[in-house]
Amino acid sequence: MNNTSSNKTSVPEAKSAMNKFKMEVANEIGVPLSDGYNGNLTSAQNGSVGGYMVKKMIEAQEREMASRG
Repeated sequence: MNNTSSNKTSVPEAKSAMNKFKMEVANEIGVPLSDGYNGNLTSAQNGSVGGYMVKKMIEAQEREMASRG
């Protein structure tokens, strides 16, 4: 059985860091994300968290690349 899911992280520390990042982003944009069940949120709310996470990661990478010259 091939168990390759894009939501799985093979490094426990990475999973913890991503969860922390997700909660920080949700707080920043006002999405009431909880650590447990989030079925009460709309797909737009949940999607905005993921979209903003990607935006912040891209911005951080761009800053890092620019500082390297």
